[in-house]
Amino acid sequence: MTAQPRPFDGIKVLSFELQVAGPYCTMMLADQGAEVIKVERPDGGDTARGGAPMVTNDAGEKQSGYFLRFNRNKRSLTLDLKSEEGREIFRRLASEADVLVENYRPGLLQEMGLGYDVLSAANPRLIYAAISGFGSLPEYAGKYSKRPAYDIVAQAMGGLMNTCGQAGGPPTWLGVALGDVVSGMNAAHAIAVALFQRERTGRGTFLDISMYDSMVALAERSVTAYSLTGHVLQRGVEPYMAPWGPFRTSDGWIALVVATDRDWAKFCDAMGRPDLVGTDQTSSGPARAANMSGELGAQVRGWMEARTTAEVTEALLSRGLPVGPVQDAQEVLNCEHLADRQLFIDVPDPVIGSARLVGPVVKSADALPPRVEPAPLLGEHTDEILSELGLAATEIEHLRSMRAV
Repeated sequence: MTAQPRPFDGIKVLSFELQVAGPYCTMMLADQGAEVIKVERPDGGDTARGGAPMVTNDAGEKQSGYFLRFNRNKRSLTLDLKSEEGREIFRRLASEADVLVENYRPGLLQEMGLGYDVLSAANPRLIYAAISGFGSLPEYAGKYSKRPAYDIVAQAMGGLMNTCGQAGGPPTWLGVALGDVVSGMNAAHAIAVALFQRERTGRGTFLDISMYDSMVALAERSVTAYSLTGHVLQRGVEPYMAPWGPFRTSDGWIALVVATDRDWAKFCDAMGRPDLVGTDQTSSGPARAANMSGELGAQVRGWMEARTTAEVTEALLSRGLPVGPVQDAQEVLNCEHLADRQLFIDVPDPVIGSARLVGPVVKSADALPPRVEPAPLLGEHTDEILSELGLAATEIEHLRSMRAV
């Protein structure tokens, strides 16, 4: 019986990536079967290899947990793209690739003679995905296009940080590199669409993914609110729905939103306060929101603070209201529901033995078990990949002696 294929089996991906955005994109492709060749600098490789937390084995060898998070199921090839020999190997690999992913500064590969114009001339079917802080296509260039960016910059400029945090407090980073992760997700989605389109046209394309654009898309609620009303949403103040947000209980925190008037009636039933339904202060979401800073909010918070998280959760769930505890990472990793969902995967590692990581999030009725091949050691597959490209052992040794690989 022929083994069931994964969706991207047979798709070859060449990646010139570092840190998070590019690696997250190619990890998503690799999880679905794509062959990902990760091109790294010979002198240290992806800078994420030095990122914390560092985990040490019994022999004193160190492995970066930061690197492990986004690099499973890939092969590592070291190339010095400053050398003509390294660039020629890159061009040969690109001529056989279906997809190229890169997230270095815009124009870097172009300056090396490895831009989309050159590579697509040799391989018209190539899909070239470039992830950057502010975009890279000349026809969409803006005043920030040449700026460098990290996740926190994209979150700040995109509007997310302005709406996160407590009223009167400072803007708050969201605690996860959404600027990188979501941009990587957007790139993986765009690549899947481009592969589908290529089946119709026979041609590849250039994909331009901006971290700034991606964060504005996540902040669309506040942007749209201003576009339609001229009102700028502020952190810690919800003008449209209430109760909304994290609330303290006697032993922790819960999170909920009462989205409709019907849900408000259910919430009041849970509190034993049917008299709070339909008053001038509670007749709509905006009315409740406007009064949460006063007596109404005090009553809601008082009811929750007098009960445990489990008691509040049960009272609201029993009435069909969405609510959940605010969990830390330990609680998430040990969650029985997520265990049943098989969200976490144990990925082997040559240094620390095994790492439990977050696996693919999409489930399918006929999906294969997740791929669990280790993140590669730096240059681990260099000889193997070059041999597949047709280079003899003597040629590979010559390249190594020249420090081209």
